[in-house]
Amino acid sequence: MKIAFFDTHSYDQKSFNEWNKDFGFDIHYYKERLTLDTVELAKDKEAVCVFVNDELTAPVIEQLAAIGVKVIALRCAGFNNVDLNAVVNNKIKVVRVPAYSPHAVAEYAVTLMLALNRKVYRSTQRTREGNFRLSGLLGFDMYGKTAGIIGLGRIAKELVKILHGFGMNVLAYDKYPDKEFAKKYDVKLVELQELYENSDIISLHCPLTLETKHMIDRDSIEMMKPDVMIINTGRGKLIRTEDLVEGLRSRKVGAAGLDVYEEEAKFFYEDHSDRMINDDQLALLLMMPNVIITSHQAFFTKEALHNIAVTTLQNIKDFFEGKELVNEVKQNK
Repeated sequence: MKIAFFDTHSYDQKSFNEWNKDFGFDIHYYKERLTLDTVELAKDKEAVCVFVNDELTAPVIEQLAAIGVKVIALRCAGFNNVDLNAVVNNKIKVVRVPAYSPHAVAEYAVTLMLALNRKVYRSTQRTREGNFRLSGLLGFDMYGKTAGIIGLGRIAKELVKILHGFGMNVLAYDKYPDKEFAKKYDVKLVELQELYENSDIISLHCPLTLETKHMIDRDSIEMMKPDVMIINTGRGKLIRTEDLVEGLRSRKVGAAGLDVYEEEAKFFYEDHSDRMINDDQLALLLMMPNVIITSHQAFFTKEALHNIAVTTLQNIKDFFEGKELVNEVKQNK
């Protein structure tokens, strides 16, 4: 079976080539992202493999169906970039990797918390210049502070275990919470307003939907404690960027750790070091000493790449062998 592999990077090709030896697919790698302009690259392929910034809009899906694509394999957990109505209408199956490494993302969220709190990046830059003063580097004990976790899925549960080990109080909001897990790890299940009002650190781990888009905005920030730290390893559009910038400027928000960005598709996974960043909000965030922005790398561990490759290839194999698609993305009824 032929697979069109979009938005390819060297690490993707290395990982998938290694594990495809066990599957024997004919994979065609393309650096281009899947868009209406590049969809023709999937001609004569039975499957396409895509990532978080590929565009699975209705027109793209219609074109994929027209050229004979039968299955879309997401090599990620999120599927907010997929028009599920168009998928159903064009009779294309969509599969994903629901849990490539919850540990990787949870550990990275903690990395951002600690780096921001203890001013690690700022301190490193200073000492490289021979400045060993401590002024401006004051942090706080994580022990006894309150973390608010929005979403209580697999990644969030791993994060809760880590923060529990730090001796933190944990609040969590989820529409359908795992009450048994919450009880085991002393997690207090609350509504969003209570979480906003009482958390020293807020970490986002919910999917991007119409309901959660821009859930962190001016109104929610206004409810938060002064100097709150906001961590986002989920999806960029969970935060309304201009409101976050305003919160940082007013010092209502004390720090922000962002592994995702609202308009990241224009910049992430590419080298822009030889040109100006043509995004005023992103440029402002990059200049702020209390902000860390990384390029959607929370998932990026050896274990995660292995799980992504094996699960994606197995998903495609199951489809063509007519087996149950345990990782199928279905439209909510």
